[in-house]
Amino acid sequence: MLQDTEELHRKLAELTQEHRELDEMIAASLQESNTDQLKVSRLKKRKLLLKDMISRINSQLIPDLNA
Repeated sequence: MLQDTEELHRKLAELTQEHRELDEMIAASLQESNTDQLKVSRLKKRKLLLKDMISRINSQLIPDLNA
């Protein structure tokens, strides 16, 4: 059980870092004069997917109150 929790925390840290990096990439892309809207759209979709994955892991880390 402890090992599972440690793995979830590790995965959460990875996803959070990638989410942060995508946020920076999107901001940088939008600053460019010749912004590739398709690229920005793909980055935003990936960022949203990561947000969902982060939320799922956070839910798994919350202990059951019924236990």
